[in-house]
Order: sequence, then structure tokens, then C-alpha cells
Amino acid sequence: MLALLHTSPVHVPVFEALCAQDHPGLRLRHFVDEDLLRRAGRDGPDAVAHDVAAVLDRAVSEGAGAVLCTCSTIGAVAEAAGAGRALPVLRVDRPMAAEAVAAGPRVVVVAAVESTLAPTVALLAEEAGRAGRRVRVRPLLVPGAWARFEAGDTDGYVRDVAAAADAVTDADAIVLAQASMARARNLTTTSVPVLASPRLGLTAAARAARAAGPPRGAGR
Repeated sequence: MLALLHTSPVHVPVFEALCAQDHPGLRLRHFVDEDLLRRAGRDGPDAVAHDVAAVLDRAVSEGAGAVLCTCSTIGAVAEAAGAGRALPVLRVDRPMAAEAVAAGPRVVVVAAVESTLAPTVALLAEEAGRAGRRVRVRPLLVPGAWARFEAGDTDGYVRDVAAAADAVTDADAIVLAQASMARARNLTTTSVPVLASPRLGLTAAARAARAAGPPRGAGR
């Protein structure tokens, strides 16, 4: 079983669909807390560290083999909270960041929430260091897009994100910083590779959950 920590309920059907397509037999357990993103945006990601740790404790108690945090803003907090625990804790955007770094030195980060930019830029720098590469990261905040998302206009939201990505020409990769942006990738027409995190992150987390095996005491 893989536990997922979300800051929006819209992610639940997205990851369920990806799981059914790519990882049949893997069971998902969703933890949704929208307040985490609001507080992290207002007070900084570290302000929610205690609550994130509490979710990890619940995931362990319910037998999860791994935890995937699908929110880029609090991804680093989740990884830090997972250090030293009995199960792996992954952030959804790390595999995407590694792929972006491999694509070339010019990376544009598209985000709809400003609090997502700094963690994503830091993650790209970390992955570049791991790969021994140099990257130049340019953040691109899409004005008004998050207001559409919060109002329930997800179609308008992804159209705005796609339009912002299509306006980028001087990059080796475009990173869609938030998991909620994934559908925008299918709407883009740019020749620059556009990367989204859900499928890549879920694949890494599914591998980690399966490697962990059944929860202790299962089958007895």
C-alpha cells in the first residue's frame, strides 16, 4: 500500500487513474489536508512540519510501504520529516527535476502559487548537484491561474498554464511545478519539452512501496 499526502482533493482521481493504468494491484491511501498549503504559503513550509509528521505516523500505523507527498510547496518538509522513519517518504516532483536537469542547463519553472517557486528551484539545484551539472533556472508565475483553480475552474486553470508554457522559447525544459498542472502538458504546442510530476513521481513511489514488501505482521 502506498500513502499519498495531498493538499487538494483534485489529486485523488488523478493518481487513482494513473495507478490503475501503470500500477495495477497497488493500493493507494489518500490523506488530504488543504489547510497545509494555505498555512505553508502564509507562514512558510516549516510551519506545517508537525502536521506532516503526524500524517506520516498515521501512514505507518495503517501499513503503508511508502509515502508520496504530491504538494511541491511542502515536499522538502515531507522528505525531512521522513528521515529516520521506517518507510521511505518521497516528493512527487523529484523525478521530474532529475529529468529536467538531464534535458539541459536552461530550465523554466512554471507555477501558479508563489510559495511553490522557491522549493522547486532549490530542488532543481539539488538534482543538478547530484548529477554534476549546471543549470540556470528561471521562475515563471502565471498570474490569475490559482484564482481560477480555487474557484473550481480547472479547465481555465490548465489553459492558462499551457499558454504560459507555450510562450517560453529559450529553454531546454519546462517544469510544471505543481501536480495540479499536469493536464496542461497535453494542451501545450511548444517544441520545448514540458515535464509534469504525477506519473514520474507515482512510478518512483510505487517502486519504493513494493520494495518495502507487505506490512509487518501481514499474512499471519
